[in-house]
Amino acid sequence: MNFQQACRFGGYMFKDSTSLAQTIQTYARTKQLHRGKELHAQLLRNEYPLCIFLANHLLNMYSKCGEVDYALKLFDTMRQRNLVSWTAMITGFSQNLRFSETLETFSQMRVAGEKPTQFAFASVIRACVFLGSIEIGRMMHSLTLKLGLACELFVGSNLADMYWKCGVTVDACKVFEEMPFKDAVSWTSMIDGYAKSGDSEAALLTYKKMIVDGIVIDQHVLCTALNACSALKDCKFGKCLHSTVLKLGLQTEVSVGNALTDMYAKAGDMESASDVFRIDSECRNIVSSTSLINGYVEMDEIEKAFSLFVDLHSWGVEPNEFTFSSLIKACANQAALDQGIQLHTQAIKLNLDRHPFISTVLVDMYGKCGLLDDSTQVFHEIANPNEVAWNSLLGVLALHGLGKEASETFNRMVQRGVKPNAITFISLLIGCSHAGLVKDGLNYFYSMEKTYGIVPRDEHYSCVIDLLGRAGRLKEAEEFINSMPIQPNAFGWCSFLGACRIHGDKERGKLAAEKLMHLEPENIGAHILLSNIYAKEQQWEDVRGVRKMLRDGTMKKLPGYSWVDVGNKTHIFGAEDWSHPRKKEIYEKLDTLLDQIKKAGYDPQTDSIPHDMDDTEKEKVLHHHSERIAIAFALISMPAGKPIIVKKNIRVCLDCHSAIKCISKVVGRKIIVRDNSRFHHFAGGQCSCGDYW
Repeated sequence: MNFQQACRFGGYMFKDSTSLAQTIQTYARTKQLHRGKELHAQLLRNEYPLCIFLANHLLNMYSKCGEVDYALKLFDTMRQRNLVSWTAMITGFSQNLRFSETLETFSQMRVAGEKPTQFAFASVIRACVFLGSIEIGRMMHSLTLKLGLACELFVGSNLADMYWKCGVTVDACKVFEEMPFKDAVSWTSMIDGYAKSGDSEAALLTYKKMIVDGIVIDQHVLCTALNACSALKDCKFGKCLHSTVLKLGLQTEVSVGNALTDMYAKAGDMESASDVFRIDSECRNIVSSTSLINGYVEMDEIEKAFSLFVDLHSWGVEPNEFTFSSLIKACANQAALDQGIQLHTQAIKLNLDRHPFISTVLVDMYGKCGLLDDSTQVFHEIANPNEVAWNSLLGVLALHGLGKEASETFNRMVQRGVKPNAITFISLLIGCSHAGLVKDGLNYFYSMEKTYGIVPRDEHYSCVIDLLGRAGRLKEAEEFINSMPIQPNAFGWCSFLGACRIHGDKERGKLAAEKLMHLEPENIGAHILLSNIYAKEQQWEDVRGVRKMLRDGTMKKLPGYSWVDVGNKTHIFGAEDWSHPRKKEIYEKLDTLLDQIKKAGYDPQTDSIPHDMDDTEKEKVLHHHSERIAIAFALISMPAGKPIIVKKNIRVCLDCHSAIKCISKVVGRKIIVRDNSRFHHFAGGQCSCGDYW
């Protein structure tokens, strides 16, 4: 049977193999698999022997249409195979993400004595990246050098990309520099590699070299460079890139608009981020919206973040896991429980509540809002918690002073095969510090490097100072400070100074205050704590000297505030606060509570007031502390049985702690107080801290 008889198909007559091959190419390019199959079947029905030329085109067509198994079946029946046949199968497996078979076929081709092309090498190197096999990748690199193909554009670009993605920065740079010819794809890979490896400065430097070399840039290069600016929060260079975008007319490209919005938002220039976002409606997608929301959250403009979130619905944009996690994070930081619950509900409706990002921030949010049971429940619903989720739970337990529970959680984490990191040990040390578990805390600290290969940072050293100081082991804390390989940071000295105040160690307290004032001259806390140490020793002249220095200087003492959420509104109170519309009811309730708790055994601890005044005046000051006013308001405003959650911006004083324990007993309510370091759960006359905080 001649060729024309075999090739009557679809009403067309193919004159020769070339016209037939061109048709197969068209089917491959346009993904017309059914047409390609019919043509192949026609040839088989007419028993026309396929020449290797046509067979190779069919291999390519099947692979590009996603039917690599058909290609393999044809390949296995071919009596003759050439380099094009092998390359078609290798690239076909790679294009269809069948990377193990890519490597296997490449090996078979070498056994068959064929010399690989640059396209075959490019596919195999790509397979090494996805399989995480840097060893095989290095072997391929050596083979390309031996065969003189390492400098080929496709090979060099893929080698550089492989080394970048496997974290071997030096080799990636070397390969790139040795390439005699570089196109915009290889330059983009280089810039992207630097950015993803965390070296954003090198990414931007490479971009500048690209411009100097006169390489034509496109939206992909600009997006990568803008992402590097985002990481560096480099708004100045980001604006230069923005100018380039405008010159090239790429501002309508969605990916570019997203990158610009993210760059400005990360740099804190929310006005420019908002301008980019609002000028072009095409950029109002979930990526740019989430970047803008996250920017508002980072700048503490929570109302704008939630306003934008509400607008998403009217634009027909559906929030994703990143949108929710950013907003829930804001609720956690603001302790905005009601808004956090609403977001949780919406995430459930969209079936996003089980996403790892959202689950993890929900653990944190409920914990920081005082609902420990809800926090742990969300964690236990996570199927396979990663180290971020475990650290979130450990952080919550530490915040609530549950050192023993944090230790048990850590043990479960390690047993599950999850590797701890530096953040893990910060939470563990804080938990042990607040629970008085000195021995456990020290064991964790010394196990960091020895057992887990984690070098302690200054935060870990500060936690140990705090651990020893809270326990009153000031001599050991001082010895630990003197043995440290680094000088304590401000937090470390502040912790030591606070411990000296609590335990009445004037000499060590003066030393700590001097060190803290040297590190942070404007830190008013050092002066206040030193003044309190003098007051405890009744050295009133020294107290007045410190207070005068504060009055004469520019530093102002941070006033204590407490706030409570009632009826979707936050009510803020200061000490001796008479500004609330319901002040008469509040102070009547306060007076009633004072009578009740005195009968229950409350004895005002007037020595906690660091001022030279009589006890009657001191008792009056204590009675009007902000957290007590907030509790009184909550008692007259909230339904019985609902826990009262009060937040305070500074440490709860010793007397208020004692008073709130009694209040919880006489009113029969659970009262949760979050100060600037931890949670206190008051119930039945007791506190979860065991009077150790």
